[in-house]
Amino acid sequence: MVVALSLPHPGGEGEVRILVHAVNRPRALTRLRNLGLRVYLRGNTHPPTPDEITAVLHHPDGLLWRTSPSREPELWRPIRSLLAPGPA
Repeated sequence: MVVALSLPHPGGEGEVRILVHAVNRPRALTRLRNLGLRVYLRGNTHPPTPDEITAVLHHPDGLLWRTSPSREPELWRPIRSLLAPGPA
């Protein structure tokens, strides 16, 4: 199963679209919570597109993100780059 969420950017600038590949929705949310993100799934207003599903299924970690809405063509990035501390 692929879960797609739009969340506020942890850095405070806009939104990010996060894709999670997991066995079921609760497991997907647990994966995100284990990374320190506070997420709740209350509906399916923006389900994953076929392109998003393909991207997350072909990534070894099964966790991707990019800014949302993406005005310019932007590549999906591993979740580690979103959660990594910035330069001090």
